[in-house]
Amino acid sequence: MTTAIVQISDSHFGTEVAPVERALRKMIEELAPSAIIVSGDVTQRARNNQFRDARRFFDSLPKVPLLATPGNHDIPMFALATRLMRPYSHWIKVFGEDLEPALETERVLVQCVNSTRWFRRKHGQISAAQIERVARRIRQAKPEQLRVVVAHHPLLAIRESDNNNLLRGHRDAVRAWTDAKVDIVMGGHIHLPYIRPLHVEVENPPHHCWVVQAGTATSKRVREGIPNSVNVLRFADTGPVHCAVERWDYEAATGCFEQLHSVDLPLTREPPPQAASSLVAPDDVETERRLHDLADLSDLQGEGRAFE
Repeated sequence: MTTAIVQISDSHFGTEVAPVERALRKMIEELAPSAIIVSGDVTQRARNNQFRDARRFFDSLPKVPLLATPGNHDIPMFALATRLMRPYSHWIKVFGEDLEPALETERVLVQCVNSTRWFRRKHGQISAAQIERVARRIRQAKPEQLRVVVAHHPLLAIRESDNNNLLRGHRDAVRAWTDAKVDIVMGGHIHLPYIRPLHVEVENPPHHCWVVQAGTATSKRVREGIPNSVNVLRFADTGPVHCAVERWDYEAATGCFEQLHSVDLPLTREPPPQAASSLVAPDDVETERRLHDLADLSDLQGEGRAFE
């Protein structure tokens, strides 16, 4: 048996597409996940009415744990006094005061981290204290638990045009979290879904870990040719730690979210057997080939602009 967790990112309420929203609700109802992760940019401009619409949507979903961490769009842009003095006041009314919620069960540990700052319009930032706090939590995980970190801004880009959107402090975070033996780091922000090995960014990595990026779930602000999409984590209820990542895309022809692919992620608690300068360890070769093939589906659409 497996357990499913849905990742919803960059819904941008205020720009949502009604048929897509309805289709996503139906998909989640049928999937019956054990939890829902919301990786930021819930709203377009952090207005009260946009948060209310978002809350209505999330309240209509199955009653399971909801872990939500903000994105840069969830801080008011034009209400300068609010941005300066109470940047998360609208968010807190809807999602509560915990900007870095966590979930722990016998088989999974999920830790969110707030990568937004009131003084940054679109870029993300992470402090040394946040990096260490997350690493400490991950190190406390049991061997049988899947270890997941969630941040809005990405730690790894697959296009040169997205390098400027990387989380400020991402190199320190990658080193610390890889050393702590995280399995997956989930993100959003750039509206481009992909999976890539993160451990190859570290010299002599002690552990396999992966970046899982999500597209925009319900917004009309899609990158050219890439439909609305969400991710689903599936992991084993018993036995060795195992995880597959499914990408579900909205198909306009059917009015439904449909599974595009499922990728098994090689997970290990042992050091990769190949040098870090190589692209991927030997047992990851087939996964990496598939990931490059899947990324090519997006690359054919052109670079696209950086999302603000």
